[in-house]
Amino acid sequence: MSLKTFNTLLSFIFAPSFIFFMQFYDFRDLTLVYSLVMAFYLLFSLIIKADLKTISTPLIYFVFILIAYYFVSMESIKAIPALISGFFFFFFLESYINKRHTILKFSQKFYKKKLSSEEEKFIASSDGYWAVMTFLNVSIQVGLVFDDNNNLWAFYSSLGWILFLGTALLFQILYGKIFIVLRDSREEK
Repeated sequence: MSLKTFNTLLSFIFAPSFIFFMQFYDFRDLTLVYSLVMAFYLLFSLIIKADLKTISTPLIYFVFILIAYYFVSMESIKAIPALISGFFFFFFLESYINKRHTILKFSQKFYKKKLSSEEEKFIASSDGYWAVMTFLNVSIQVGLVFDDNNNLWAFYSSLGWILFLGTALLFQILYGKIFIVLRDSREEK
């Protein structure tokens, strides 16, 4: 298993597994075990000379789990997914402000078909849309940090955000198709 695969797996199972094990173990014991697992993972990553981008997610988990251990704070545990999502928000916000057209570059790299100029214009404006969507995602996650329902937090932190952003992607694709079709039909007249 590659380190990137482990990071993805970590993001999916962290919240539900933490809530599950809280039923059987004391909070401090559980955070100690999780921090030891992250410490071994980080040590292994350093031994194989993984880059900072690869170890950034487990490093964030490690730091916040230690904070949670020290302060006996479930909010510190619950803040981890919100913090990671916050990085994505700032990434898209910076891309939008500096007109880097990150989504367009990504689309051109992985989409084999040549995009029309209208499609390129539409996709080039997507960074702002994704900055708003990731801001909403972070807002939901921050709200869940202070909510007492740990099961809801576990669900949203592992699967809910994927459903939310997947729905946002679906709306963007549908809007783009409708927008381009309507514009093309107006130009034909």
